[in-house]
Amino acid sequence: MSKLVLLRHGESVWNLKNIFTGWVDVPLSQNGIKEAEAAGKQIADIAFDVVFSSMQIRAMETAMIALVQSHSQKTPVVLHDDSEMKDKTGIYSEETLANILPIYHNWHLNERYYGELQGRNKAQVMEEFGDEQVHIWRRSYDVPPPNGESLKDTSERTIPFFVESVMPLLTEGKNVLVSAHGNSLRSIVMLIENLSKDQVLELEIPTGTPLLYEWADNKLHKRALA
Repeated sequence: MSKLVLLRHGESVWNLKNIFTGWVDVPLSQNGIKEAEAAGKQIADIAFDVVFSSMQIRAMETAMIALVQSHSQKTPVVLHDDSEMKDKTGIYSEETLANILPIYHNWHLNERYYGELQGRNKAQVMEEFGDEQVHIWRRSYDVPPPNGESLKDTSERTIPFFVESVMPLLTEGKNVLVSAHGNSLRSIVMLIENLSKDQVLELEIPTGTPLLYEWADNKLHKRALA
């Protein structure tokens, strides 16, 4: 049975500072690095065939740090779509090429775009707009923050990507790791677990905590990590 692991990035420096991050590129905090290492140890026995990450550094950092803990002998290598980078990052050894773990980063897995809230402290935003309004922006399904994305908007890019790029690999028997974000992963879990709009709003995905699914009987089944 093929395996799918969904991994939210470890704590970022803006998670720590309680700042809306969205698409802003910030690194992991010291605790986030430890979370990524711990996550890697939990999934170290899974021999991944393909890794997908968002374009954002905190997700890519998490994937790389986690994969360093793997018991596999394959080397994680980012494969670039950009023509200049693709030309300049060729691997000219068949033996080496056969022993890489390809990592693809794609913007469809990016965090929900928080628009004009990005870079602002969450407590200060609540003082300005009120707890109820901020709760609606953060937790409603289809109400976006000012000039940002709702969870519905986010799901309209993450779910098609998952169905078209990840699901076929699972049906082929390949093990896949997806390193992304709280909201992009919530929308994918909504699809996998057939959650209602109300149920997905209650779903919490902690930082640095792997979610394991196995492909069997033409569907994904949630499993506990040992």
